[in-house]
Amino acid sequence: MPGRIEVTGEVAGNWQTATLTEIRRETPRASTFRLAVPGWAGHLPGQHLMLRLTAEDGYRAQRHYSLASAPDASGHVELTLDRVPDGEVSGWFHTVARPGDEIEVRGPLSGFFAWPGDRPALLLGAGSGVVPLMSMVRHHRARGLTVPLRLLVSARGPEELIYAGEYGAETTPVFTRTAPPGAPVGRLAAAHLAPLLAEPPAGGWEAYVCGSNAFAEHASRLLVAAGQPVDRIRIERFG
Repeated sequence: MPGRIEVTGEVAGNWQTATLTEIRRETPRASTFRLAVPGWAGHLPGQHLMLRLTAEDGYRAQRHYSLASAPDASGHVELTLDRVPDGEVSGWFHTVARPGDEIEVRGPLSGFFAWPGDRPALLLGAGSGVVPLMSMVRHHRARGLTVPLRLLVSARGPEELIYAGEYGAETTPVFTRTAPPGAPVGRLAAAHLAPLLAEPPAGGWEAYVCGSNAFAEHASRLLVAAGQPVDRIRIERFG
């Protein structure tokens, strides 16, 4: 199928040592962390990995994070993390981590939310929920896929729009509190979905929703009300 990537499950189940090679600021609260993983088995857009930090006293903390990067053969993956108040792992990344640091990773994990590029994709994300969806957008571009893909991304304001400089014609930003001059302010609404669902592509959309519990419930209700089949809505939520 177009865009299909093979992932070896046996390798994905093993812990590997990754090296932090780059840190890029995305917004005042979010940064992207690029990791070199020599034994990386490859991944599908929408998958995540498990990350493990070990303190000098032996204490370990583990977290799951969505992959932001498109699959490629570079041996690198990228994560984009919000700084969470009192977050053990995100706090370490944002305040302590430096290029050259080593971290243990395991993955890729989960196939439910994965999009290999073989069907039209309607992507709805809010805040850092856009991270796995951006992996899909980047994959779509890198492979030159012609299958339809659209992204609706919600943020409080332009300064909190992760990956703001990367969006193209496939993306509609939705600002809930402040917006650039001339742009409307408000939540994701039926009007945003209406033109996309009124004339769906051949075969219909596969919808991917990622964000907080409140956003996931709101967006999925809008999709169902607009006629999107429930069994073609995939949801990943946090918080």
